[in-house]
Amino acid sequence: MCGKDVLMSVRGEARLTVPPDSAVIAGAIGATRRSKAEALRAAATALDSLTADLAALGGVALGTDTRRRPLTWSAHSAATQDEYAHDKTTGQHGPTGNVTATVALVITVRALDLLDALGSQLSAHEALRVHDVSWHADWDNPGWRDVRAAAIQAAIAKGRDYATALSGQLSAVEHIADPGLLGGGDGEHWVGTSSRSMVMATGGRTEDAPSLDPVPQELTALIEARFTASGVSLTQEAPTGA
Repeated sequence: MCGKDVLMSVRGEARLTVPPDSAVIAGAIGATRRSKAEALRAAATALDSLTADLAALGGVALGTDTRRRPLTWSAHSAATQDEYAHDKTTGQHGPTGNVTATVALVITVRALDLLDALGSQLSAHEALRVHDVSWHADWDNPGWRDVRAAAIQAAIAKGRDYATALSGQLSAVEHIADPGLLGGGDGEHWVGTSSRSMVMATGGRTEDAPSLDPVPQELTALIEARFTASGVSLTQEAPTGA
């Protein structure tokens, strides 16, 4: 009995580890003074001092035309609030009469050989507190091409396994698609990078600056494929000698 042609739908997944393209340092400059105006002036002065040091390393303010520069910064928001403290005499938590001004800052490093020098610069600024350092792979990192191709090859290998188990073979590619586009997808599958982060404290002496090690990024590609398998049969030959 001749086999028949059937459609086979499979998913292919691949992972690839690549060096990060950038490090993103998130932090804030803070200044506390007796009035809002004084606090804002102090924060502005501290920000100017920091950005001058960043400029000395080749840094520039982030803009639409500087996103891929080796070192950029963005002071993207500012706020003020009354300072509160615990009064040891009364046991109450209340306002001190001071005002704290904070400026949220993001520094992006694409020239990772600048990390040691940058760490030394940042640690010298007492008003700066770094909350997080995260690592990223660009959307156009060449590794994406390789991992997507590997996902397709994984789908082909899986399809061949299925066809062989049914005494057939793959004969045509019908569709290659992102997850969910062939129908029946739950929308929860993704293709992305993993990003690990760490906290980096600042405000110490320059020579005590921590050394940051770039964290490798894992690229993941997941695709759906539909193949035609020919010669498929559910009939198995009897073992020799039976």
